[in-house]
This record gives sequence, structure tokens and C-alpha cells, in this order.
Amino acid sequence: MAGSEAYRAFAPDANRPVIRFDRNEFAGAFGDIGTDLPLIIGMILAAGLHSASVLVMFGLMQYITALTYRMPMPVQPLKAVAVLVITQKIAPEILYGGGLAIGIVMFILAATGAIIWLARVVPRPVVRGLQLGLGIQLSLLALHDYVKADGLRGYVLAAVSFIIIAAFLGNRRFPPALFVIGLGIVYAFVFKLSPHDLSGAIGLSAPHIRSVKLADMIAGFTLLAIPQIPLSLGNSVLATKQAVEDLFPERDIGVRKLSFTYAAMNLVNPFFGGVPTCHGSGGLIGHYTFGARTGGSILIYGTLFLILGLFFAAGFQQVVQVFPLPVLGVLLFFEGVSLMLFTRSEAANRRDFFIVLATGVIANGLPYGYASALVIGTLLYYGFRSLYAELQ
Repeated sequence: MAGSEAYRAFAPDANRPVIRFDRNEFAGAFGDIGTDLPLIIGMILAAGLHSASVLVMFGLMQYITALTYRMPMPVQPLKAVAVLVITQKIAPEILYGGGLAIGIVMFILAATGAIIWLARVVPRPVVRGLQLGLGIQLSLLALHDYVKADGLRGYVLAAVSFIIIAAFLGNRRFPPALFVIGLGIVYAFVFKLSPHDLSGAIGLSAPHIRSVKLADMIAGFTLLAIPQIPLSLGNSVLATKQAVEDLFPERDIGVRKLSFTYAAMNLVNPFFGGVPTCHGSGGLIGHYTFGARTGGSILIYGTLFLILGLFFAAGFQQVVQVFPLPVLGVLLFFEGVSLMLFTRSEAANRRDFFIVLATGVIANGLPYGYASALVIGTLLYYGFRSLYAELQ
């Protein structure tokens, strides 16, 4: 049973659209780069990871997901894992062990059907609250860390980028991300890079094959998997399914399929030096916001990382400066705002909207925020519903 379910997670379905490559797919390809790139850079530097392995595997996971879903289904680095690796300088062996442990746990949840039960139990206002919390988190990160990264020049670049996106957002003829990314590249070559920097970074690289020890899996499960899995259940699975229903109502993408593809990525990545990855509602909404409608945007995005990994890994730190942080910050800010706007669907019911707000605040304000928000928000929802039924 588990094997057939896992097979169907990657099997074709009749509702998949044809993959397109046009200006909107190209613009949408950059809808999640503001989230991904700084986390990937941070992990490579903090843990001393082999950059070619990380970049190539991240690109390949984009390809697999794009061809599986044929929609702008994102592949992102695991956020809780990334923060722990960056702040605590966790060793590569434990990172890979933790990634494999996460893949095994998610496979078990999908194969046993436990993830379906969870999707039934967690109410939609709680899922909306998780989206709200993530939207707030991304927006604050963009404003606090990214926009001000280059001082006065960065503020000017961010302001111009903001105006361009605000003026053209939703315009399929002139996708604003194309103009903003182009502006960022010009800025980078004027103030940060020279052609010599790029030519000196060129060199062929390939991923390294690795082994994963049981001791590293146990340590990785304790240090990385336990903090990450609640966030993954809330954002990577439940909130992503909700985002698919909002943006692609004609598509029937269940939590089991999302869990199987999530698990598969993390059962493969550790053995080739890739960082743990997931899906995410913010990434899906980010790609969609800037124009993506098919898997073409994800293939374009994956190609970017494959090129960086195969040909520019030696000078990765210099090459990525073609994407200045103030530009990434503005893209990330609009992704966060787009996430928060989905809470409007619950505004008609004051009780549900309170649950949304409470869940979003808890997600941002408490330790292990997303795990706490998932549990507390669900308990509040059923508690209020029970109390309301008794008063009738």
C-alpha cells in the first residue's frame, strides 16, 4: 500500500497543465529567491558545506518537483534547520543525518495515513494563522535585515524596486520581477562586481557522494528534526495544500502526495551533500505573485542553481552578489504581504478571525512558535466551538 501511494505521488495526472516558458514564468522564477538564497549561503558558510553539492542538489530537487506537479510548487531549504545550522555552527554530518531522519519521519506519516488524519483535525483558521505568522516573519526579515544591507544606496535601490513592483504587480504583459532583477544586476556590476570577479569564479564542479552514520541520524533527529517537523507539518504540508486550493482550485493535490515528495527529497539529498529541503506555502505564493502559473518557473529557477553549482561554485560568494540583498528584501516583502492577505477569507467570522490572529501571533512570539501555534490554535478552535454549542 505504501509503495503504491508513493508511486502515485510522482505519477502523471490528467489535470496537469503544459509546462510553459514565457516572460511571466521567468519573472515568477524569482518569487522565492529572497527566502532561499540567504539561507543557502548562510548554511554553506556556517557549516563549511561543499557548495557545488548544495547548489546542484537544490537545483535538481526543483526539476523533480516541477516535473511531478507541473505547477510552481517550490523547493525550499528547511527554515528551522537552516537557522540552527547558521547560529550553532552544526557539523555537516549532523545536518545530513538530521535531513535523513526528517525524510524517514515524513515518509512514515505519509505511508501510514497519519498526515491525512492531521489535515482533518487542524481547522482552516489555524492554517490561515500559520500563513499569517509566516507572512509577518518574512516581511519583518525583509525590512529589518535585507533592505538596509547596503546603507543609503540599498534604501534607494529598495525604494525604486518597491515602486516598480507596486506599479506593475499582477501585470502579465510587463512582469515587475523582470525589471527589478535587471535593476539589481546593473546595481551589482556598478557597485559590487567586475567582469574579472565572474571570470575568476568559473570552474567545473560536481556533487560529492556521502555516507550517513546512524549516530549522526540520532544526533540530527534530536538537534534538527524535532524543532523542524512541527513547522513542516504546518507550513510545508497543511498550509501548502491550502495555498494550492486557493490559487489552483482545479488541482487536487493532497497532503499525502506533498508529504511523499517532501520525504523523497530528504531521503536522497543527504547522500549527495544536499541540504534538507521542503515545500512551502510562502514559496508557492511568491512564485505565483510574480507571474508563475506552471512548473516552467521552477525549472528556470532550478537551472539557475545548477549553473551556479556546476560552473561557479568556486566563486559562489562573489557570483551571488548579482542578486543584491535590498532587491531580495523587496521581493521577500511582497511574498510576505501576499501570504498575509489570505487571512481575509476568515474575516467574516469573528471567532475564526480571532483564531487566525492568535495563531499568527503565537507563531512569531513563542519558542518553537509554529509547533505551539499549531497545538494552541487547534485547541482554541475546538474549545470555542464547544463553548458556542453549549450556549445555544
